[in-house]
Amino acid sequence: MRIVWLQCRVEMLRILRNPYYVFWSLAMPITFYFIFTRIFNTGGDDVQLWQAHYLMSMTTFSVMGSAIMTLGIRLVQERTNGWDTFMRITPLPGTTYFFGKMFGQTVMHLFSIVVIFLAGYLVNGVSLSINQWLLSGLWILGGSLPFLAIGTLVGTMKRVDTASGVSNAVYMILAISGGMWMPIEILPRIMQQIGHWLPSYNFGNGAWAIIRGQAPEWSNVLLLLGYLILFMLLSTYIRKKQEAV
Repeated sequence: MRIVWLQCRVEMLRILRNPYYVFWSLAMPITFYFIFTRIFNTGGDDVQLWQAHYLMSMTTFSVMGSAIMTLGIRLVQERTNGWDTFMRITPLPGTTYFFGKMFGQTVMHLFSIVVIFLAGYLVNGVSLSINQWLLSGLWILGGSLPFLAIGTLVGTMKRVDTASGVSNAVYMILAISGGMWMPIEILPRIMQQIGHWLPSYNFGNGAWAIIRGQAPEWSNVLLLLGYLILFMLLSTYIRKKQEAV
């Protein structure tokens, strides 16, 4: 148990020192939130609802980016530097190594959620019930799992610059098409139709429903679960193929 804790602790420290995490997961979402709720308020008549809605958008945006980019690029860096090969010849079980990564990343997601929720309260005085704060936080934490799976898929790439470019592109496409930067209703009709099937929209939609006093739709849950299984299977298959070579 002590080995597991030490591995998790090391992973958390490494994430905090990662510039990708600091920029994409904290600085950028908070900056966007300030700009689009204080400078360019595009939320229509119900300002309070818009501020809460966009707070959820930026929190899911933050966690999604951390899962895809921070985890994925770090996995590629470790393989490129030979760290994963070294870990395989140590007594540390492979499951403990990956558990430490997943646990560390999840703790950092929780940290991001708390920081951005706090920013929403301080910047705009966003007022939600205790249940809404807790449920939306738990939804975002649980809904991040498919994006962690995407991160492990990015981590199978051979070059850091390739992984960085691909993860950036995937991250931005999912964010824009999923309605995180702007309401999906203002996008072209074809993008709306595609967006409703993307994991990013279903991730955000669950949180948007909670702040309106509703429960996430079952379609959101099932689609996120389906994406989780799909990306985990792909990642596992590719890793086994790479290890066999």
